[in-house]
Amino acid sequence: MSLIVKDLSKRYGNKVVVDRLSFSMEKPGVYALLGTNGAGKTTSIRMMLGMLSRDGGEVLWNGAPLDTATCNVGYLAEERGLYPKYELMDQLLYFAALRGVEKEEAKRRIRYWAQRLEVEEYLYPQSAKPAPEAALLGQRRPRPARRVKAQKPKKADQLSKGNQQKIQLITALISDPELLILDEPLSGLDPVNTDLFKQIIREEIARGKYLIMSSHQMATVEEFCTDITIMDRSRTVLQGHLNDIKKSRGRVNLSLKVEQDISDHITRYGIAILSEKEYEYRLKVTGEQQANALLGDLIAQGISVITFDLREPSLHEIFVETVGGEADEDA
Repeated sequence: MSLIVKDLSKRYGNKVVVDRLSFSMEKPGVYALLGTNGAGKTTSIRMMLGMLSRDGGEVLWNGAPLDTATCNVGYLAEERGLYPKYELMDQLLYFAALRGVEKEEAKRRIRYWAQRLEVEEYLYPQSAKPAPEAALLGQRRPRPARRVKAQKPKKADQLSKGNQQKIQLITALISDPELLILDEPLSGLDPVNTDLFKQIIREEIARGKYLIMSSHQMATVEEFCTDITIMDRSRTVLQGHLNDIKKSRGRVNLSLKVEQDISDHITRYGIAILSEKEYEYRLKVTGEQQANALLGDLIAQGISVITFDLREPSLHEIFVETVGGEADEDA
């Protein structure tokens, strides 16, 4: 199987919002679609899924045009798509039916994912059962057992943002999709649930799924993705294998920790100081030669070096350097 996106384009009047986006996935894994505010990421995803018309280009899945009616696709949208006033179980069964999952199988899958995502209490009402009550001394006949009122399944607007996110993920996974598209999957999650989502993503990768991820959490993208496209103002500005992109920039980021002020030494070698805090420095060097020259000078001067870490730039640093802005939420 393969996914090929070729020259995808979209305009509104005279404004181009996606300008000939192209990329491909020849094997299972995670592809990252990144960009600045309004760069066109979400518009591109919607065009891929047929939710928006496109002005040019094509999207091929296994050599044929991608059609969500015939291709098993799961989609977790950035903006949530639950019906706020309907019971969650009804909605999940409805979404499963739309994806062609038989009702009994859908119920089994919902139970599984409800347990995995720890949302059973919102999907399954508690059965009415007698409340425990101790017999009183000298009482000939016990009182009639009190009954606990059954709880109704929750509706979407009664859930926190994080729990709505979990229900939305179930809708994306319920058809066991071959292609899974996650738009800001970790938005609004606390650290515990972030780790839970990450574990599920790892499991989907291990099962040979094709995943497209759009996220502003660069550390998460770096953790999962092998290939990336960075968009800025509708156009592709950087694309390729993440490790190759990093290697091409070289080991130019130096973290240095000492026990005294060494600003004069750093200035002497023409090294840029990115940040400084209590003798901990983040520096930008031209390469290993400049970094090692500074290290040799410090040692020769008898200055104790606690940390010396020369590394390639992170994805966050590459992103900021490429687009000249911060990784904020997409408009």
